[in-house]
Amino acid sequence: MHPAGPRKWFLVALLSALFGLQGCYSLKTFSMRKEVVVMETTAYCACKKCCGWKRRYGLFFCPAVYAGGPNKGERKKVGIAADGSKAKNGTIAADTRRYAFGTIMNVPGYGWGEVHDKGSAIKGNRLDLFFSSHKKALEWGRRTVKVRVYR
Repeated sequence: MHPAGPRKWFLVALLSALFGLQGCYSLKTFSMRKEVVVMETTAYCACKKCCGWKRRYGLFFCPAVYAGGPNKGERKKVGIAADGSKAKNGTIAADTRRYAFGTIMNVPGYGWGEVHDKGSAIKGNRLDLFFSSHKKALEWGRRTVKVRVYR
């Protein structure tokens, strides 16, 4: 191991303690490349209005859910992001050709998030931010903000 390695992490821990940085991203962000990008953001939740799904009752009244849009008619797992994780506050949908799954972002007014989802309408510098309720998603609406992206 290079002798400067342990000193670097000690310095990161010391700076983190001095400036009161908290959360799981505080130490990660020091070792990542940061860029600020102006992005158009919209909001979504797991409801049928936001995700375009509808419920069909099948055999024994089991409520199956089917997708709309490009995957129309296919079974949909409600609340599951494109990478297979459960969508929750902090889940971001982005253009995965530009921002890979796992890219960490800080969106002013929303907070820290990580790219776990994608969408057919999400192209370029556009983000979809997950909210736990439809009301909160409507309150966010559409905003253009300067997003800090950590790669």
